[in-house]
Amino acid sequence: MSLWEETKRVTREKYGDIIDGDRPKSRREKMSRYDRAAQFAPFAALTGYHESVEDTENEYALQNEGGGVVSETFYD
Repeated sequence: MSLWEETKRVTREKYGDIIDGDRPKSRREKMSRYDRAAQFAPFAALTGYHESVEDTENEYALQNEGGGVVSETFYD
C-alpha cells in the first residue's frame, strides 16, 4: 500500500463520519461582497502610505529612464 493510500485510509477512519457530510448552514444572511470589502477598508488608513509608495515608484522610474541624470540632480 502506498503512502498516499495509507493516508487516505487513516483519514477515512478518523473523519469518516463527517468527511462526506454537508457544510453547516448559517442562520445569518450572506454578506454582500461590497460589505465584506468594507470590513478591510480600515487597513488602508495609514496616512500618506499610498502617496509614499507612489513617490518611490516615480523616483525609481525617473532614475532608470534618464540614465542617471535625474539621480545626480536629486542626490548631489
